[in-house]
Amino acid sequence: MKRRGFLIAGAAAAGGALLVGVGLQPPDARSRLGMGRGAPQPPQGDGVALNAWVQIGRDGRVSVAVPRAEMGQGVHTALAQLLAEELEADWAQVGVHDATGAPVYANAALLLNVLPLQPDDDGALARFARGAAQRLGYSLGLQVTGGSSSVRDAWEPLRLAGAAARNLLLQAAAARWQRPLAELKTAGGFVLHGERRLGYGELAAEAAQLSPAHELPLKRREDWSLIGRSPPRLDLPAKVQGLARYGIDVQLPGLRHAALRQAPSFGGSVVRFEVEAIRQRRGVFDAFLLNEGTAVVVADSWWRAEAALKAHPPRFHAGPRAGLDTAGMRQTLQRALDQHSGTGFRNEGDARAVLARAAAVLRAEYEAPFLAHAALEPLNCTAQVKDGQVHVWCPTQVASLARWKAAQVAGVAQERVTVETTYLGGGFGRRLETDAIEQAVAIALRCGGAPVKLLWNREEDFTHDVYRPMAMARFEAALGSDGLPLAWLNQVAGPSVGTDTVARLLPGLAADLPDKNHIEGAFELPYAIPHLRVRQLRVPLGVPVGSWRSVGHSLNAFFTECFLDELAQAAGQDPLRYREALLARHPRQLAVLRLATTQAGWGSALPAGRARGIALHESFGSICAQVAEVSIEAGRPRVHRVVCALDAGTLVHPDTVRAQMEGSILFGLTAALHGEITIANGAVQQRNFPDQPLLSLAETPQIDVHLVPSTAPPGGVGEPGTPPIAPAVCNALATLTGRRIRQLPIRL
Repeated sequence: MKRRGFLIAGAAAAGGALLVGVGLQPPDARSRLGMGRGAPQPPQGDGVALNAWVQIGRDGRVSVAVPRAEMGQGVHTALAQLLAEELEADWAQVGVHDATGAPVYANAALLLNVLPLQPDDDGALARFARGAAQRLGYSLGLQVTGGSSSVRDAWEPLRLAGAAARNLLLQAAAARWQRPLAELKTAGGFVLHGERRLGYGELAAEAAQLSPAHELPLKRREDWSLIGRSPPRLDLPAKVQGLARYGIDVQLPGLRHAALRQAPSFGGSVVRFEVEAIRQRRGVFDAFLLNEGTAVVVADSWWRAEAALKAHPPRFHAGPRAGLDTAGMRQTLQRALDQHSGTGFRNEGDARAVLARAAAVLRAEYEAPFLAHAALEPLNCTAQVKDGQVHVWCPTQVASLARWKAAQVAGVAQERVTVETTYLGGGFGRRLETDAIEQAVAIALRCGGAPVKLLWNREEDFTHDVYRPMAMARFEAALGSDGLPLAWLNQVAGPSVGTDTVARLLPGLAADLPDKNHIEGAFELPYAIPHLRVRQLRVPLGVPVGSWRSVGHSLNAFFTECFLDELAQAAGQDPLRYREALLARHPRQLAVLRLATTQAGWGSALPAGRARGIALHESFGSICAQVAEVSIEAGRPRVHRVVCALDAGTLVHPDTVRAQMEGSILFGLTAALHGEITIANGAVQQRNFPDQPLLSLAETPQIDVHLVPSTAPPGGVGEPGTPPIAPAVCNALATLTGRRIRQLPIRL
């Protein structure tokens, strides 16, 4: 078995014992519908559950179960569209409700993101790995929102659930009218037979007693009336009217409020905390050490809890990692690159041999910093522990893990834990973590059954994040007589998100294993390079790292697309033509690239002092190309326009896709221009937005998004717009200034 085959098989069987009894083939999607009597959740109000995914009220209102967190990406709307399309419901009658707790709601597609597969891998081993990962995710009941996987996971199950519910309603109407099923049809929330019609609400109770047909054909693409269109989003009215409930908005009778301070240096501890003085303050219920590094105050308002901590700040001991600093970590990564060790993720041909005999070899080293998530809603969680029951209200991307961790902290069975997911005021991967949830439950245990809301202040949120990893990439390449690369060697060094995440969730199982999150976007290059070698060096640096919007793609797109531009420059060729020559075997990528450059006017004249740069990257099943038009004003880069082309397969709600591209471009541009977390004396130096500002309105470029029509299954859209923006801007600046930018954030 080749090295990469071994990696694929190993990734598919990660956690070996977990696959026992799971089976080797992907699950039949129909088994996930929760059909028949006994839906995982009790119906709401007078609603009737036709399966695990849909309830219908007597008034004909359709409520779709959505097991993914709404954090601005429009998942409440997109998933409801999938089901409503096949149900043939009236969109004005469609709503959603949160779904938690049952395996039927697992995100079976999420684990596909950890497989070290190239996008076009379709051999027997790749099919086995995909099937095993899907079945494992389903068996574990992982209810997670991440990896741009929500629509990809729901694409078949929710459409089948809608078709199954529609079939039940047709059966119920056929029985009532005593007419053959073939004579009936549905439209707009009604079953029709000639001039007669019955509303779904009239039939739901009877339909719920039946079983759906074994064969459930789905609608033809040409018959779709919702998928591919942009009906009003279901989450917008509440947001526009100020009625949407985020975690920070949760209010309950008798609610208490908690604020905290955590040791500023990694691994630090509290050496002094004036508990008695704080307890004497007005409105304070309690003050205590949650653990050796965290001081907590509980009061009748968050302002009073926070004020108490400001008036009596705890003193901390620096701890064992006080010597950490950014310069030292940079040296650690460089030493790792010098050792040429690590894990090979791709090895085609013999890159080292070709480089050894090449007349001219190009070398470059790139670097990206730690980055904070900096979501506008700071971490928060409300928890109540009463009568052996735990109730949690929180903005989380990991409802199933939140339930598990809450049960662990409270010392109860998971069946005694209820998690209500609110809207998220920004997720970006930070709310894949459960630290604030565990803290809130631990604090609630001391509150005598009263609910307590924990809210981190902005400084705590910045300085106690799980950061996007700092990383370095070292490249070597040899060009052929035609200027195209004959050999490409890339080593990427940095901390492992996978290793760190497992260590936090399952400390006893922490191990240094190959981590696709670290190397994704580097080893799946679509370019035709005969000799290609990509290696991963997992280098722990002592700083907690985690998933950040587009994870490793955000690093490796910058590294690879900028170095490719360097090769084009060395060959004296236009960056677009250079890429076109390397993409002859990848028509989808080529089409996206040409759409972006055509719409941007690539090659046409620009005003004096401006230049264009290009980048192409595939991630999460979608292909994105961007062209950035930049200048330099007052010694700083100014991005005037970004043209984005995207092939994300079948688009469920095109307006949301455009919005996600715009948002992810601004997210990535903010990081490229301003984003950086530095460490000194074992502590994070950036404490608030003045230290790491958001992109201002004046800095925001014109963004033009162009969507490629496609009949392929849906790809992800929440993250693919972020990776290409930094390299597109840096490549434009290189054209403008003649100097390559190899380190982020951009400094001229």
